[in-house]
Amino acid sequence: MREKALLRNLKNIILLVMILSTATVVSQKKNKKNKEDKTEQVKDTTKTFKGKKYSDLIKKGTIKKGLFNIIQVKTDVYFEIQDSLFKREFLVVNKLSQVPYEINDRGLNKGMNYENKIISFYKDTIAKKVWVKTYQPKVSSPKKDAITASVNDNFSESIIEVFDIETKNNDSTSIVIKVNKIFDGKQKSFNDVFNNIGLSGSAKSDLSYIEGLKSFPKNIVVKSQLTTSFSDGGPTVPITLGVTTNIILLDKTPMKPRFSDKRIGYFTEEHWYFADEQQAMLEKELITRWRLEPKKEDEERYLKGELVEPKKPIVYYIDPSTPKQWRKYIIDGVHDWQAAFEKAGFKNAIIAKEPTEQDLDFDIDDVRYSVITYAASPKSNAMGPSVVDPRSGEIIESDIIWWHNVMTSLQSWMRIQTGAIDPKARGNKFSDEHMGEAIRFVSSHEVGHTFGLKHNMGASFAYSVESLRSKEFTAKMGGTAPSIMDYARYNYIAQPEDHVEAITPKIGEYDKYAIDWGYRWYADETEERNALKALITKHQNDPIYFYGEQQSMEALDPRSQSEDLGDDAMKASEYGLKNLKRVVNNMLEWTYDKDASYYETGKLYIGAIGQWNLYNYHVLANLGGVYLNATVHGDNKPSYVAVPASIQKRAVSYLLKNTLTIPDWLFFNSILDKTNPLKDSPVGPFEYTPYTLARELQYGVLYSMLGDDRLLRITENELYQRNDAKETVFTVTQLFKTLRQSIFASTIQNKSLTILERMTQKNYVDVLIVSTNKLFEKTDPKNSILMNENLNMPHLCDLDDSKMARNINQSFLKRVTEVTSDKKGELNQILILLKSKRNIGNQETKNHYFDLIQRIQKALNNTTL
Repeated sequence: MREKALLRNLKNIILLVMILSTATVVSQKKNKKNKEDKTEQVKDTTKTFKGKKYSDLIKKGTIKKGLFNIIQVKTDVYFEIQDSLFKREFLVVNKLSQVPYEINDRGLNKGMNYENKIISFYKDTIAKKVWVKTYQPKVSSPKKDAITASVNDNFSESIIEVFDIETKNNDSTSIVIKVNKIFDGKQKSFNDVFNNIGLSGSAKSDLSYIEGLKSFPKNIVVKSQLTTSFSDGGPTVPITLGVTTNIILLDKTPMKPRFSDKRIGYFTEEHWYFADEQQAMLEKELITRWRLEPKKEDEERYLKGELVEPKKPIVYYIDPSTPKQWRKYIIDGVHDWQAAFEKAGFKNAIIAKEPTEQDLDFDIDDVRYSVITYAASPKSNAMGPSVVDPRSGEIIESDIIWWHNVMTSLQSWMRIQTGAIDPKARGNKFSDEHMGEAIRFVSSHEVGHTFGLKHNMGASFAYSVESLRSKEFTAKMGGTAPSIMDYARYNYIAQPEDHVEAITPKIGEYDKYAIDWGYRWYADETEERNALKALITKHQNDPIYFYGEQQSMEALDPRSQSEDLGDDAMKASEYGLKNLKRVVNNMLEWTYDKDASYYETGKLYIGAIGQWNLYNYHVLANLGGVYLNATVHGDNKPSYVAVPASIQKRAVSYLLKNTLTIPDWLFFNSILDKTNPLKDSPVGPFEYTPYTLARELQYGVLYSMLGDDRLLRITENELYQRNDAKETVFTVTQLFKTLRQSIFASTIQNKSLTILERMTQKNYVDVLIVSTNKLFEKTDPKNSILMNENLNMPHLCDLDDSKMARNINQSFLKRVTEVTSDKKGELNQILILLKSKRNIGNQETKNHYFDLIQRIQKALNNTTL
């Protein structure tokens, strides 16, 4: 018995030694592995974290397989993330999918993309957590360069979220995290909707929830209902937004970027480049464009010049909520770009279609689908933004937002700009065909933005004014400008006797050239660089291919203006006024609707006044204007060219004739027996009396005419001229003398003044006083002197690329410039004149003179009468 016991003990000892030996070997292997890869943490051998088992989650919930497997257990949502996806880059895209009444008219509607960011997931099995980090992918450096270590440290990632690891799958190739908090409003890390749309505040988590979940091979879609409190000057009310978050897996290797050139208009992504060989950081801009490439088997044919179909075409879906009568025209507007892409070597590159039963997974909010979204809203607009991979400029998806009321803008343009020459554009309601053609033009314009094209406000300057009166020329060129990306609306220049028929904007030669430059595929990088440069050089002196940046309201370059036509604003506006007068004379007849109010008449009337005011500013831009050329070394072109003195003088003459002399036919006519000009507002139509409207609009023109920057540009132009060429310069002294002699003509001639003459003199004197006083203010005034822009003609697109336009700073220390002396000197000249005429004219005229003398003396600190 004792021998058997000893034998058993010996066997146990041997077994124990073997176990300990095996454990030591395993431990040594693990230690060796950790030494080889410091980033790899010790794997946890248990299949439960936080007391959850993977098998239990699967049994209790439902699973949607895809990029991340989405596991849902009642209201709890889990992402199962494969190990291979850690450290990969994802793009988070957040969109509005539902909005309530309270914010609908703020321009916030379904389909709008309000927030994008790049994220990566990092697994930490020691802390049993998953960290989510983000960064700005705008910096690059060669991997082997020494400076790369500094780049990594100085442009590092930031942690935006952390999740506990709940469990892992059976073979330990994926982990599971609970993600409710980032979609139900508790955390803003993935989705800060209220701050991003300007409502501020946070979501009320008890009034918010996850609504729907989808997972696909390269993206996931999560829909939520998020609620906050909102007050717009009244009682606080709950606001619930439907939001959709897309998480997209980005390619490991980004698309090869194409660098921008200031001589052609593409939206861009900024990028900084560091390298050891540099003496300074290199800053470049990547154009935004779709990844359009020939199929591998077609590359040789493509390079030989044959048209081939792209590997992946650009597809747009029509929102099923779009009224059926407009769908064809929207689709046609997209397909009109086919010719431009054929210029770049691709056929059937763009497709527009309605979703069918074959599109089983179609979802407007899914980033796999580019959609022209139709928004039921009183807003009158359309816009074409894109979702872009910021690493390369690749457009991943586009969403054109089409507001239902855009047709009110189209109708206003057509009636006012073409009613004189086109009977189809006169009634209160257009035929579906006529409105459809207008919708087609807007579709083409907005789709152009989704290809990456910016506004080209300089395109319309390529056509002479007289050519736009030619039936043959307009038929040949097909529209009002060589680019549909200009705001070159309808042909307001052509007169009835010209019989011009091609009066609608079309895709033109510049558009085809721009698409060719941005989308032509090249196999070799050097060849690409040389070819793109050669294409621009070939066309740089041809006005048809001129690119003019969109400017702010105060245009610096008169060639690049919104809503203008032709190469001569004065001549174009004179023709425009002739047609506008015809519209006004027929307005009561064209808007007649038995037993209806004069609402349509009042709206059309204020539209006509807005068109007149538009012409004023087109002309005004020439005064003190500068032609801005995007130049490069070796092109022998000047970067800055002052508008010739003769053109500036013509601009002043136009304004004296048509603005500073208020046109009776526009402001004082038989229409006023029936209605005032009126504008829609949230509380109903708002009426303007003609005297008030004329006075304020005229004041705005005068204030802009005598703006400090404009006068400084005129003054600086003198410095650049040779002494023997002084007579070719239009000076500030000449400007003031011309204005004074015209505005005070009846005073000089000892006549009594009319109400409108007194109004213009008061406006002129007040502008001089107010603008001079502002030179000595410490800060710029918060409120603009100019009339509310709502009185101007409507415009499309909320894509603001004006911030990218060139800006010449002339605002520093204006009070010590010649502007102060010039304005005070002009006030003194007027004071001398008024004192000499103070007792001439009727009583109203004498009262007027007394008033102006008092004002000027106070402004000049002169108390002597």
